[in-house]
Amino acid sequence: MTYQNLLPRLIVSDANAAIDFYRKAFGAEEVARFADDDGKVVHAELRFGPVAITLKDEDPGTPDMGPAALDGSPVILTLYVSDADAVSAQLVGAGATVVFPVGDSPYGRMGRLRDPFGHVWMLHQDAPDFAG
Repeated sequence: MTYQNLLPRLIVSDANAAIDFYRKAFGAEEVARFADDDGKVVHAELRFGPVAITLKDEDPGTPDMGPAALDGSPVILTLYVSDADAVSAQLVGAGATVVFPVGDSPYGRMGRLRDPFGHVWMLHQDAPDFAG
């Protein structure tokens, strides 16, 4: 058996607004968007560089609820980047809030930000001498 990919599916309170945010924050390209008869997004796919994410609107009465409705999320999305400071500034400019500012660690520059929909993104920029 081989594994081919892991594609996060983010559940958000307003998928249309989330798509706009990810476009602004990451320069994401919308690959697909499908809505039900009520206009709720049931599936959208975005790409930024080699990274892909999917997302959908919350669906009350089902387990499909976003971080705000669940009072947080146990998942941190780690995004490897070439310039953590620049990406952090771009995210803040798009509306994210800083959880931990970007700073140095033994294995690179890292910081955490929360997007307007409650998902936490950890930016990770490898240290020049870290092969790991």
